[in-house]
Amino acid sequence: MPTWDTDVVVAGAGPAGLMLAAELRLAGARVVVLEQEDRPTAESRGMGFTARTLEVFDQRGLLPRFGELSRSPGGHFGSVPVDFAVGDGRHASVTGVSQARTVAVLGEWAAELGADVRRGYRVTGFTDSGDGVEVRAEGPDGETLIAAPYLVGCDGGRSVVRRAGGFDFPGTDATAELLLADVRDLRLPPKWSGERRPGGMLLAAPLGDGMMRVVVSEHGRAPRRRTGPPSFDEVAEAWKRVSGDDISTATPVWVSSFGDAARQATEYRRGRVLLAGDAAHVHLPASGQGMNVSIQDAVNLGWKLGAVVTGRTDEALLDTYHAERHPVGAALLRNTRAQALLFLGGPETQPLREVLAEVFRGEEAARLLAGLVSGLEIRYDVGPGSHPLLGRRLPDLPLVLESGEKVRSTRLLHPARGVLLCLGDDPGPGRAARGWAPHVDVHIARPAEVPPAGETVDADAVLIRPDGYVAWVSGDGDLEAALRRNFGEPTG
Repeated sequence: MPTWDTDVVVAGAGPAGLMLAAELRLAGARVVVLEQEDRPTAESRGMGFTARTLEVFDQRGLLPRFGELSRSPGGHFGSVPVDFAVGDGRHASVTGVSQARTVAVLGEWAAELGADVRRGYRVTGFTDSGDGVEVRAEGPDGETLIAAPYLVGCDGGRSVVRRAGGFDFPGTDATAELLLADVRDLRLPPKWSGERRPGGMLLAAPLGDGMMRVVVSEHGRAPRRRTGPPSFDEVAEAWKRVSGDDISTATPVWVSSFGDAARQATEYRRGRVLLAGDAAHVHLPASGQGMNVSIQDAVNLGWKLGAVVTGRTDEALLDTYHAERHPVGAALLRNTRAQALLFLGGPETQPLREVLAEVFRGEEAARLLAGLVSGLEIRYDVGPGSHPLLGRRLPDLPLVLESGEKVRSTRLLHPARGVLLCLGDDPGPGRAARGWAPHVDVHIARPAEVPPAGETVDADAVLIRPDGYVAWVSGDGDLEAALRRNFGEPTG
């Protein structure tokens, strides 16, 4: 047997890499994270969380670490207004949390769990022997070699791991460029959904704490080949050309640019090497989906890879990572491409925007788009069965445990273990799960109150994966088969 330095090497300490590192530690795996930057990012970047990411953080008890959270007052799909808080508001996103804050919270959590995060280490390549990988990195003391059974590239859209691993990354190059600045000392009326002018598009969004984000795109200007971010003067000049307003006296905090390139890796796993987050998919950062989908990639992969490297199950479980998340990434590219057409198109697209604005006012259309953007409506193929809850996330339900304690269902997932939730009187499921006791917790409970419409569990028992998705429903499939598929063979 080879001697490994760690169980998993993760390239990149952004939100996806840190979330993955923490999930691996919760699964009992050793992990080394290599990050080329010497210190955590101070850039605001992705601002806030979609509804599903909020649930994911709640599943791990992380929400209190972010402090008071503010729900977004509105939403848009490619600049066409849409109310993502439709109905009971569960689809509403949170705004005002910078990516720097997210990285700080996830980094602190990963460190508490024992993840080995090494900053100032730039991954330069690796060798995949078929039995494991040897990762090469340039660090403060020169080249470092780290041997591990698996490597995961969470190193962004220009991923070294993806390129060195020979992953195909088809798609389209950027056709437009958007200039962005987060600034202080600027008073502008909010333009939450973007505003169209003859020369281009403008967006202005208050971020809280006296900060405002401005975004501008000019029609007919091809993307520049840049080696660094634009200057704030460039942003202010473009804003003036499009709007006629002078914002040059504002104080810039962060300035960047991005485009509408859309690419996705054809496979998320090649043997011992896997991709997650922007390393697997790049797109227009519309509706704040980029960071959120990346975090959800990491949560899907973390418990599976952790189970494999700790010997609890075989590699077949890893195949479900690509099978489940690649379609999610493909849907992400489709909806961001559609938003790019609406967001960046000229006067010729205005009739389409006006028609869609009417359609999006309907509750059914708003709920469909909210589910698409938030990730709440994802459904995985988890095996045989036709129950409507199978393969979907378990709703966040108020429960009363057998002990009389009142809890939310998300709290049962804090340890990142499987959960067999028994809501009926049949003791059979609990007995069947005894052999998986080291990896699956059995909870007997009843609903604490009448749940909202669409958030019910119409079953006597459900098996929940560590990522919160339902893997089995009573009366609809074989419980022991589902346990084996997700948690390996019984240990007792």
